[in-house]
Amino acid sequence: MAERLASGLPTCPIKAMTGLPCLTCGTTRAGLALSHMDLAGAFSINPLAAVAWFTLVGGGLVVGLLALLDIPVREPDWRLSLPTRCLLAMVFLTNWVYLVGAGN
Repeated sequence: MAERLASGLPTCPIKAMTGLPCLTCGTTRAGLALSHMDLAGAFSINPLAAVAWFTLVGGGLVVGLLALLDIPVREPDWRLSLPTRCLLAMVFLTNWVYLVGAGN
């Protein structure tokens, strides 16, 4: 089912022009795989996107539960230290290298 839905999606314009996947190539297909409980498939398509989908859905559920229980949630501080920024850059670069090697 997920493959049938994914076949109707438009191709990535960056991949079409350069032959290389962009950083987000496979995000929609990974989400479709997760919606069908295909964890291995989602992680093989785009590991970082699969983690992002889990975080998005899980965070929404947690915040919704906190709102229902009337527990206040403070605004997060989004300032990141230099080592954290470097680590995030390495995570994104590693994921992109995986996407290039996997041929996604």
